[in-house]
Amino acid sequence: MGVRDWGLVNTTKKYQHNPRPHYLLLNYLLVIKIMSLASLEYLAYLDDTGCIKEDLHKKIGVYAIFNQEKELQFVGYSRDIYLSLQQHLVRQPQNCYWLKLQTITRPNRTILEETRQAWIAENGKVPPGNAADEIVWTQAIDVKPMMSTEEQAQYLAAEELEQSKTLKKVARRLETTIKQKLRDRGVTMDFRFNPKLKEKGLLDLK
Repeated sequence: MGVRDWGLVNTTKKYQHNPRPHYLLLNYLLVIKIMSLASLEYLAYLDDTGCIKEDLHKKIGVYAIFNQEKELQFVGYSRDIYLSLQQHLVRQPQNCYWLKLQTITRPNRTILEETRQAWIAENGKVPPGNAADEIVWTQAIDVKPMMSTEEQAQYLAAEELEQSKTLKKVARRLETTIKQKLRDRGVTMDFRFNPKLKEKGLLDLK
């Protein structure tokens, strides 16, 4: 997608498989240029069909997420950008409108982390998703704060099995609300939440 500037440098060393013969092993060092955040183009979070672009599936790299006003909200990195973008969209649909990306061909935590830190520094301030709001961007949705007063009372008075049922009930209600927000946002993708986590009061994609 033209957002990764890279080259190959090769070095050599001898590898002795057994006393004879000697084998020549080529090692390739990937040289990566970290692109500035400002130099990368904005990409729409959703395509014209209301979906995250499929070509990001299994792409490794760093990504920056912006709200509708193109204000930076979160910078992260992933071994599968597509799946990570799905999770963020479900957790923060109101803040996922634009993207900037830089991909690499092989996972390298040092490169990914250095790029992430460089982009945050370039922004001039830490985006909310990497600061006070990090939990809501990176962790499963906790449904407990969404309980009504009556549900809270039932939960506190119940045995463990009944507590799980209450949490599942609240999780299902919140799931319905989230899916409606996604439809209102123009999302047409079908999301499935992990049913086992619902019993623990958590919502996360399966």
